[in-house]
Parts: sequence; C-alpha cells; structure tokens
Amino acid sequence: MEYNTQREHLIIPEYGRNIQKMVAHAISIKDKEERNRCARSIVDVMGELNPHLRDVSDFKHKLWDHLFIISAFKLDVDSPFEIPTKDSVNIKPERIEYPKKDYKYRHYGKTISGMVMKAIDFKEGPEKEALVATIANPLKKSYLTWNRDSVKDTKIITDLAELSGGKLKLPEGFVFADVGNITLQNRGNTSNSGRKRGSRSGKWSGSNNRRRAQRG
Repeated sequence: MEYNTQREHLIIPEYGRNIQKMVAHAISIKDKEERNRCARSIVDVMGELNPHLRDVSDFKHKLWDHLFIISAFKLDVDSPFEIPTKDSVNIKPERIEYPKKDYKYRHYGKTISGMVMKAIDFKEGPEKEALVATIANPLKKSYLTWNRDSVKDTKIITDLAELSGGKLKLPEGFVFADVGNITLQNRGNTSNSGRKRGSRSGKWSGSNNRRRAQRG
C-alpha cells in the first residue's frame, strides 16, 4: 500500500494528484504545439474542477497562473496572459509596523490622550475650558474602571497636567461628576466573581461528600 506521505508533494492540493500528473506529462512533451494543446486541455479540466471560480473576474488568468505554479515554473508553453515567475508569486507582504508610541498612562487609552492633544491646540477661552472639563470626567471614569479603587480628584488633576505637558488646567470651581456608581460596580463585579468561585467549589465539595457517604 502506498501512503500519501510517500507520494510526491501536491503543490496545489485543491486540483488533486491527477492534474499534477497531467502537468508533469505536459512538461515532458517535446513538440511545443502539442505541449500548447495539452496545456489548454489541462486548464479546461482545472476550470471544470473548480466551477465556483467562474464568478471571479480573472478566472482564466488564475487558472493559467496555477498551471505554471503546479509545474514549478518548468512548463514552456504560450500563455494568453503574462507568465508568472517564482519571484512574482512568492512576494512577501510588507511588514506592518506596530505602533511604538508609549503612553505613560495606558489605562486612560489612546482616545483620551488624543482629546488632550486636541484641547492643547484650542485657543484660550470658554470653549477650551468646556473641552478640558469634558475630558476630566472620562479621565476619572477610566482610572476607576481599571484600578478598581477610589481616587482623589487631585490625582486626576495631576495626571491631566502631565498628559498635557502642563498646558491644560481645569477651570476654577470645577466639580467632578459623581462616579461612585463605577466604584460600586467594580466592587460588585469582584464580589460576584468570588461568589461564583465559592458556589463552584461548594458544588464540588458537596458532590464529594455525597460520594464519601455512598462509599461508607
């Protein structure tokens, strides 16, 4: 018995081993006209094997490209399209650079940091003061969301100053919005997860106790 692991590697498995054998035969044909006829016949069979590709705009072009790829670019025939090369097919995609900008206060997020930068560009006046006030409350909410502890308003004021390089200050008399519900929610999530773990452990310990009683 011959296993697939012992056979020649399939270059494009979707077309199967018979197509690959047909391409190998076409390569061995010495007469170019006959080789061209054989190549066209193979492309027709490849199209029949993949009817779903007929909706693709460059359907025939893809089939001919696949023909040359299966032949390991050894097939010398006349193609109705530009003949691909090994280098053109195996082009590596360009490396996508990961953003390297380091945010000192990552828990505030990129959006809030961007808002701070925008606020810096505003001219001094009521509009800028309103924008800074609008930024302050999300800062406090973000801090509480990620740190799960209460926070003094002075901490948020200090962070805002550092994020803006000392260029933004809250207007006099500014009062932070009540964000106590976030703190309660964070504590509730923590206690709920603890209760879930406790209920699971209680469930298992109860089942274990029942097993011991049955054995006894």
